[in-house]
Amino acid sequence: MTAWLIIAGIFGACMGSFLNVVAHRSVIGRSWWGNERSVCEACGHVLGFFELIPVLSWLILRGKCKNCGAKISIRYLIIEIICAAIAVMIFYKYKISWACLLMFVGACGLVINSLTDFESGDVFDIFAISPGVIGLLIRLAGGWPAVLDGIEGAAVGWGFFALIILISRGGMGWGDASFMGGIGAVLGFKFTLASLYIGIMIGGAFVIFLMLIGKVKWGRHDTMPLVPFLAIGCLVMMIFGTGIFAKLEERFLYIAPEIFLTSWPF
Repeated sequence: MTAWLIIAGIFGACMGSFLNVVAHRSVIGRSWWGNERSVCEACGHVLGFFELIPVLSWLILRGKCKNCGAKISIRYLIIEIICAAIAVMIFYKYKISWACLLMFVGACGLVINSLTDFESGDVFDIFAISPGVIGLLIRLAGGWPAVLDGIEGAAVGWGFFALIILISRGGMGWGDASFMGGIGAVLGFKFTLASLYIGIMIGGAFVIFLMLIGKVKWGRHDTMPLVPFLAIGCLVMMIFGTGIFAKLEERFLYIAPEIFLTSWPF
């Protein structure tokens, strides 16, 4: 198990490095596929193999370009560490299984959409929808109930924000709806509902904190990326969701047993 967890961590760090590049280049309009090489944005120096090792390269180079000494954003280090930790937690939770693959695909969607939303306020439809399409294909391994659960999750995730957008007459972008539609297909119906609740509550608490310290003022049209907060809610459910619902059912089953007569496929 220890060896597998180490492998999962390394794989997660590599994916974090890749997703970081994909998100940043998509935002600035640069290609991230084909023959495009990784370069220092300050001097154009083409990065070699030993400058591209996740986590280690940043630490060894002390966050500076080997050629010109320009600073390399600590964002790269942070995202690589976060993705490594996420991969380890997912593998520890689900072991080698279809559910593990499904959740890892979903986690990649959480990271890349959070990065683009945080950096530019944009959610690219291709990054939002792709995890959902891949997730439904993976759910085929669980049969029709698993696929149906994914479709229901996509519907409730997309529908929640679509309703808000229609009521507010465009006060919120469709990117948030696309994101929750895609990730909803990965999480399924009940995990998506819980993720929405947790993510919105965390986002609301953060806004209140900013208001208290004077960074945001009531009535002013400030904008704030929502996807990173929703992603936190989704990640909580990915790792702890089964335990959370088991505790809820254990606690409330005595009060209203009829609520839990429905079998929730996952």
